[in-house]
Amino acid sequence: MAWTSAAVAAWEEAGTYRSCAGHRVFTVEVPARQAETLEPLLVLHGFPTSCFDFHAVVEAWAQRRRVLLLDFVGFGLSDKPDVRYSVERYADVAQAFVDAVGVERLAMVSHDLGDTVGGELLARTLDGTWPVEVTRRVVSNGSIYIAMAQLTAGQQLLLALPDERLPASAGIDGPSMAASLSATFSPTSSVDGGELEAAWELIAHHEGQRLLPRTIRYIEDRRRREDRYTGAIEGHPAPLAVVWGTEDPVAVRAMASRLCERRPGTPLTWLEGVGHYPMLEAPEAFAAAVGAALG
Repeated sequence: MAWTSAAVAAWEEAGTYRSCAGHRVFTVEVPARQAETLEPLLVLHGFPTSCFDFHAVVEAWAQRRRVLLLDFVGFGLSDKPDVRYSVERYADVAQAFVDAVGVERLAMVSHDLGDTVGGELLARTLDGTWPVEVTRRVVSNGSIYIAMAQLTAGQQLLLALPDERLPASAGIDGPSMAASLSATFSPTSSVDGGELEAAWELIAHHEGQRLLPRTIRYIEDRRRREDRYTGAIEGHPAPLAVVWGTEDPVAVRAMASRLCERRPGTPLTWLEGVGHYPMLEAPEAFAAAVGAALG
C-alpha cells in the first residue's frame, strides 16, 4: 500500500502479519541490538491508535532485550472486522502472538486501553489459564479506575452511539481526529503534526474510523470487570512501576496516586508537563523512565 506517511510505511515494512486467534494481526519484533541479556518486552497500546505510538521509544528499550508489539484487532494495520469488540478479544490476540513467537517469560509495558488488556493477561497468569511468567511491568496513563476518568466529549459521544459500524457518511475525518487527540495532550505539548497525520492514517486504514463506536466498548468492559482487570494490576506478584504524565485530562494523575496507595512501595515517576500520550509528547523522558523501571 502507498502510505502518505513515510514513517508508517517504514513501520509496516519492519513488521509481520500473523494469524492470531483467527485474525490477521500486524506485529513487530525488534531484536535486541546488543547481547540479549534481559527478558523480552511486550508492549500494549491504547485507544484509538496503535503500536506505532511507540515507534520513537522502542529502540531505546531494544538495547538488551527483544521488544514485541502488536496492533489489537480493530486498530492500526490489523484486521478490522465488524464484530463486538472486548478486552478479552484483545487479550486473546496478544496471548496468541506471544505464544506464536515462543516466549514463556516476559516484561510488559502498557498504555491506556493496553493497561486493561494487560490486566486481563495478568489475571490469566494468576488463574493458570496462560502459563507465561510476567517478570516486571510498567503501566502508564490509562483509566484503570474508570469512575475517576474524565472522558472526553468525543468518547462520551461514541459510547452514546449504538454498538454498530458507522455509516460511510459519518463525519469523522483527519482534522477532527487530530483535534480529539491533541485535546488529550498537555497544553504545552509540541507533538509534530506528522505524528497526528500518521495516527489518522492508521486509524482510517480499512475504514477503522467507522468502527470507533465498537472498539470503544472496552470502557464498558472496564466498568463491568474492573475488579478482575485492575485487581490483577494491583495484586500480581511481578514488580510494578508507574510512569505517568501529570497533565493528562482523561486518566488524571489521581489514578496513579491511587494505584500506588493500593500497592504500597510501587515506584512512581511523574512526567511533569506531559499529557495522555507520554511516548509522543516526551519520548526521551518516557523511554528513560520505563527503561529504568524495567532494569
